[in-house]
This record gives sequence, C-alpha cells and structure tokens, in this order.
Amino acid sequence: MKYSLYILMVLPMILLSSCSKDFLDKSPEYSVNTENFYQTEADAISAINGAYQPLQWPKLYNMRMWTSDIMAGNSIVGAGGGSDGQETQDQANFVTATDNQGVLDLWRGPWPGILRCNIILEKIPGMNISESVKNQVLGEAYFLRAHYYYILVRYFGDVPLVLEPVGPEDDLRPFRTLKAEVYTQIVADLTKATELLPSRDSYSAADLGRASKGAAAGMLASVNLTLGNWQDVVGLCEDVTALGYSLNPDYAGNFDPSNKNSAESLFEVQYAANGGFNFWSNENQASWLSTFTGPRGSDLVAGGWGWNQPTQEFMDGYEAGDLRKDATTLYEGCPQFDGQDYQKSYSLTNYNLRKFLVSKTVSPSYDNSPMNFPVLRYADVLLMKAEALNELGRTSEAEAPLNEVRTRAGLPVVTGLSKDAFREKVLVERRIELAFEGQRWFDLIRVDNGQYAIDFLHSIGKTNMTTKHLLFPIPQKEIDANPNLTQNPGY
Repeated sequence: MKYSLYILMVLPMILLSSCSKDFLDKSPEYSVNTENFYQTEADAISAINGAYQPLQWPKLYNMRMWTSDIMAGNSIVGAGGGSDGQETQDQANFVTATDNQGVLDLWRGPWPGILRCNIILEKIPGMNISESVKNQVLGEAYFLRAHYYYILVRYFGDVPLVLEPVGPEDDLRPFRTLKAEVYTQIVADLTKATELLPSRDSYSAADLGRASKGAAAGMLASVNLTLGNWQDVVGLCEDVTALGYSLNPDYAGNFDPSNKNSAESLFEVQYAANGGFNFWSNENQASWLSTFTGPRGSDLVAGGWGWNQPTQEFMDGYEAGDLRKDATTLYEGCPQFDGQDYQKSYSLTNYNLRKFLVSKTVSPSYDNSPMNFPVLRYADVLLMKAEALNELGRTSEAEAPLNEVRTRAGLPVVTGLSKDAFREKVLVERRIELAFEGQRWFDLIRVDNGQYAIDFLHSIGKTNMTTKHLLFPIPQKEIDANPNLTQNPGY
C-alpha cells in the first residue's frame, strides 16, 4: 500500500460537515459519487490518504498547533512586530475574544478530517477487499478520528460528537457533547485502532508515515495521561517499547528532513518539497515551520519571518551541558547554522528557534520545506511512563525512563527525589525535551485541574490568565451559524 503524500487521493466529499459553516459555503474541491467510488482497494487507500490531509493544513500542524507554545510562555510571536500575528499575541496575552482567527482555525481545522473518517468507517466495512487492507484502513480512520477529537476536546472542552457522515438532509445544528463522553469515544476509537493497525515494522519505507499500532498505543497513553489513568499509561508505554521504538542517538536527528519517520517517531505529520500547490493553500505539501521560524532579517534560511522567539525565562531552564539547547535554539555564540553565525539582533528576545530550520541546500525557496512535524516521539512515551510511575508511588522505578531521556541529553541522572519533586522534574523535562512541538500548553492545563497553568503563567508575568482561559471560546461565527452551540464560561 503506497503511502506517498496525503494529497495523492480522490476523496468523496459530496457529504457536508455538520459543524463548520465554512464547509457549507463552498463546493468541495474533490468530488466524486460515493455510490460508485468505494469499490476497490485503491479507492479505500485514496480515501484514507485524504483523511490525513487536514493535519497538514495551517489550521492545525502547519501553524496553529505549534503557536500554542507561545501561549504557554516558551516564546513570543516575534515576527514583524506591531499587529503581525495579532491573533496569536492576543492568545498569549490572554485577551482572546470570540472573533479570534486563530481560535476559529483550531475549531474548524479538525472537522474535515472527522467527516472523512466517518465516511470511511461507514463505507469500508461493506467493501469486497482483502481483510488486511480493510483492517488497516479502518484502524487508520479510528486513529485519525480520535486524534482530531483529542485536539478539539483539549482546546474547547465539550464539543459536538458526530460519528456518522452528515448530509444536507440531516440536522446541521448539533449540540455540544460533554467532554467526558468525547473522551470515552476517543479511548474507544484508539483501542480499536490498536487492535486493527499493523506494527510499524510491517510497513514499507513509503508507508512509514501512516498510523501504526505503536502510534495508536502512544496516543492512547497520552489520553490516559490527560485523564490521570496512571496504570493504563504505564501499560501502554510498555506496549510501545515492546514494539521496538527507541531514542535516536542524537536528539537533533528528530528534526532532520533526511531522517523522517525514524526509530523514535511514533507519528509525524508528513510534508514534502515541491508539492505543486500555492504555499498558502490547504493543498500545499510543504512545511511552514522553517519559513516562519527562521531568523528575521538574516540569510540563514529561505524566508525567515522570525516567529516563535524563545524567551529568556525559557532559555534559563536549560541545565549546563544540555545537548538539546544547541539543537533547539539559536543564541549568540552558538554553533553555526549552515556555515553562518547567528546574531542576537535577529530577534526581539535575542533568541530564535533552530529546531525546525532547513538549510537552503535542502529548501532553496521559502515555499518548499520538507520538514515533518513530530506529533508523538518515543521520548514522550518515556516521560509519560516516568510521570505515571511516580504518581503510582513507584518513584524509584520512574527514574529509569526519565534518565534514559536525560542521558541522551548529556545530563546527569536523577535519583532520590520525593514524589512531589520528581513530578516537577518530569514536567520541566517535558518542557525542554518537547519544546516548540505543541505539547507544553496541554501539559500546563492538565496538571492539578489547570491550577499548574495558572500558577506558572502568573509566575512569568502573564497575570491575565484565569480559569476561563483553560479553554478557548467557541467562535462566535459558529454560534451564529448554529444557535445550539453554547459558549464556554467567561466569554
């Protein structure tokens, strides 16, 4: 089953999304008759390829997901100053309004993927194709639907739970479903995915970017971490280890476009150069990260718009000798990038990101970076296991997975901490290890029912942060289109 890129598909899109007016306002770009499309294995493969595609869009991993690190206090927008990135500045300053464009993007981003998964889950079981292909495609659809809902429920809380394709003849004004029920469905979908999906080792090189049994188990561990189901987290993390995942010897290897879908990668959003589409379109196959986060006013990379500049407080979090610092950030006196020195004048904070930069040799123009986005890495699995073991009172056992991550970073092992001190140590380690990968915000808001987020953000001067900001507002445009949607408290 050749993977190639998500865009290589013909997707039945005559059915409409029930939850985003944006998709009711225009004709689908890819349209075939679903009555005669789902006939062959090639049809099934094309359909599931299309279900991955919304992950690539700016509404999700090509922009909005990684800008959450700005809101979480790791960085500032930077960019061109003034009103550049105003929607992200407002989020980071906790003055987000119901008309915020970034919030609207995050609300609308997952629904096309959910729709596509729902169509697949309805159509594929009745197809006369091999059981192996059928099971894999169904497993991928369950994984992806769970992932899209996991994004929504963490940002918005209660959201409509739509599990079947919806057409014009159906009720297009669904109510919000309690987040506990949404999480129950996410767990059910991921459990089915772990049962149906093959292991990563069974995929050809061209298919390594697909969801696998390890990706589903790792995502299910993340969900259980969010829910505080510590014993389940430990078991799922051990399942991932048993599937053969391991840390890359070099931390920087996780962000090398020549090392995509490596032994450490459980799941990445796939990007490629020369995708043949406009840079700003949804169909664009190239990553925005190098272009957006490259130092502004420099010639280090193609583009270089200066977004996501690390703060001094974040930089001060690196322990002496941490090898991740030079792989993650640019600072005055750091190792050269592509043969060039970094100047602190490139940034408002004196720092820029290095993690996702792609040299001009690989990406000679701003619109063709092939850098994948890491959604879930084995280092995350180890840190989840360490946190869960500690919460179970097994702190001495928790040292081993934590120290595996620290050893790669060139840091001394941690031992003998109390349960509370170990918890804080793991959260700090997660901040540094997973920096700028869109994880920090979710770590902040899940601990101590969000009080951890409020306390930390207040400590770094973000005193506007209150309990209401643990969730985004429901976009007013969506409430205007569907009066059955209620607003989150405080907005």
